[in-house]
Amino acid sequence: MTESAASSVETGCAIVGAGPAGLMLGLMLARAGVDVTVIEKHADFLRDFRGDTIHPSTLEVMHELGLLDGLLALPHTEASRLHAEIGGKDITIADFSRLPTKCRFIAFMPQWEFLDYLAGVARKLPNFRLVMPATVTALISDGGKIAGIQATTVNGDIEIRSRLVIGADGRNSVVREKAGLEIERFGNPSEVLWMKLSHAPDDPPYTMGHGGPRQGFVMVDRGDYWQCGYVIRKGSFEDLKAGGLDAFRATVAAVSPLPRERLQEVSSWDDVHLLSVRIDRLKQWWRPGLLCIGDAAHAMSPIGGVGVNLAIQDAVAAANILAGPLRDDTLTDKHLADVEARRLFPTKATQKLQLMMRRDRRKRESTDAKRDGPPAFMRKIARWPILAHLAGRLIGLGFRPEHVRSE
Repeated sequence: MTESAASSVETGCAIVGAGPAGLMLGLMLARAGVDVTVIEKHADFLRDFRGDTIHPSTLEVMHELGLLDGLLALPHTEASRLHAEIGGKDITIADFSRLPTKCRFIAFMPQWEFLDYLAGVARKLPNFRLVMPATVTALISDGGKIAGIQATTVNGDIEIRSRLVIGADGRNSVVREKAGLEIERFGNPSEVLWMKLSHAPDDPPYTMGHGGPRQGFVMVDRGDYWQCGYVIRKGSFEDLKAGGLDAFRATVAAVSPLPRERLQEVSSWDDVHLLSVRIDRLKQWWRPGLLCIGDAAHAMSPIGGVGVNLAIQDAVAAANILAGPLRDDTLTDKHLADVEARRLFPTKATQKLQLMMRRDRRKRESTDAKRDGPPAFMRKIARWPILAHLAGRLIGLGFRPEHVRSE
């Protein structure tokens, strides 16, 4: 998948990071007539345990772009509802069946399939270039304004001069670090331990669900196996390992709706993958000549799988606002500020909701075991099922869904 790279490139927009936000923005800008160069540090998209949920709002964007049928022709599973196990009972915690969208479900698809599809469509456009692997080494500054990037590739060093640099390179963004953008962090970081367990015919009949009294266990149906996550306190993984694998399997089995013996498939610590979880956002998403979007601008908790959805929405909003000015060479700082202003409310609202849920979980963990139970919002949904439709709207569409603006 490596593409050749000249030693110097002139482009309208240089996008760092070929994830959902970067590729979606690159595709939309190129369709609007902007010359785009996307660089990605990896040689391919084949990486495990990534955000594999494609929400109804993202599917709606694909529909508006005329790309939905091709996407859904790829292998995937669909969930019109999300479930949780509370007190041994299965309840619906999010229902997408009433959403005002073409697709009233979440599609579960390996992210590399989604990215390959976007990249394949974008590559057909004459003004789109994807360079991978390529690693950013420096930002080019000209008169106090960012004017491009320097990177290393398999073919040597490359300099990409551009009217705008987009940082879409994730929560550990090199672009935002080199740009000196300041980060605000919220709440206490946590971690998730991911593992694979086999799928049996008599397993719970849902595509994605949460189990256990504290809802500290998540499971996603991958067809022939479950992708399972166990939420732990930040820094406690080494203590779990010190207690031994048998004790860890017993702890997870106590909150998993799967048969206890299924945990024997975790045969060593190599079968357990650690993912750090944090919630943060930039105090300002831009500086002259540069803008960050997606996780580079705001890292989310994996609750509800909304991180990928928000990143896509950022890309759509950025394309709507920036395509014309980039194409006509009239881009100003106000356009970059407008993107941040457009996406700041849904970012803050989503993070506020996630922080409330995390505080509720910590409060329950500090109480006596007899008083411990599922989160308050799940208890309310169990009591008032109509709230599942509200949860479905918040998860499926978010606080401000974006739509493709026709040229």
